[in-house]
Amino acid sequence: MLDWKNKVGAMRDSVDDSVEGARSYFGGIWASRAVGGVVGVYLLGALVVGWYWSLEPELFPVQQSAQAAAERAQVKLVPGYTTVSTLKNVATTLLDKPGGYLSNDLAPPGLWLDNMPNWEYGALVQVRDLSRALRKDFARSQSQSTEDADLAKAEPKFNFDNKSWALPASEQEYREGIALLTRFQNRLTDPAQPAQFYARADNLRNWLADVETRLGSLSQRLSASVGQLRLHTDTDPGVAAGSEEIIKTPWLQIDNVFYEARGQAWALSHFLRAIEVDFADVLAKKNATVSVRQIIRELEAAQAPLWSPMVLNGDGFGVLANHSLVMANYISRANAAIIDLRQLLEQG
Repeated sequence: MLDWKNKVGAMRDSVDDSVEGARSYFGGIWASRAVGGVVGVYLLGALVVGWYWSLEPELFPVQQSAQAAAERAQVKLVPGYTTVSTLKNVATTLLDKPGGYLSNDLAPPGLWLDNMPNWEYGALVQVRDLSRALRKDFARSQSQSTEDADLAKAEPKFNFDNKSWALPASEQEYREGIALLTRFQNRLTDPAQPAQFYARADNLRNWLADVETRLGSLSQRLSASVGQLRLHTDTDPGVAAGSEEIIKTPWLQIDNVFYEARGQAWALSHFLRAIEVDFADVLAKKNATVSVRQIIRELEAAQAPLWSPMVLNGDGFGVLANHSLVMANYISRANAAIIDLRQLLEQG
């Protein structure tokens, strides 16, 4: 009798152990599936958000935006107002577009994105160049004149590290630069503490020289997507004169160069529209207005939507397109028109 009771007890313990084991097993499966589901939903959400944040900003109407800003401030448009207003709008777009400023993000999905940060850098390069031209040329009557105090402080703000996330963060510095531009812009229309903007041909030529070198470099880097033959000269250190070298952009860098070019073209097209307004008399006198509009057309054509999910890098006349070479074509034509424009401003 005692043996029978012991056997029943052992069987009951065995069943209890089996049930508990089953619970642990199926509970582990359920927990794993729950964690997997959460991770899957997060990745899907990050993918959608990343796609939205990677959309490039649309072109905005330069003259209308400047006119609206002047009406809000209850002032009249004066030379330089449109250029400064456009510079502010481009810089603000970098900070306030969907996703904000992504170049210094430390968390997903911004951490995983590279196209938009390169686009941001391209636009930032043009912001830096124009802010320097404002301080160095546009706001000075001659080379010996004193630079504007607000512009002297604004330019270094935009040249701050574009990937800084610690204090001070990049966004903070750029917003301070925008605030300083606003002070200068307000002083353009304030007789009590006036600021000056000199719309002269020589000032415009100096800025266009910087633009020319930027676009020339971009064109070379874009063309290097399929490799370029470079002949070394006797000025290249450590290399025999006349030797050849194939320069080719690494495969993982091709889309970076492409989107940097898109960002520069986007910002520059706005700046040239502002220049067309503030330098209207100079351009008309030099018969250069048509040249400016031709450059703008080329740069805006470079903003056509990219329908491919990735930047294609076809070779020569092959089956696949080469988006870098198409972009290089627009950039090169714009650069050639800028060279012609500088000659018109000097000789026309």
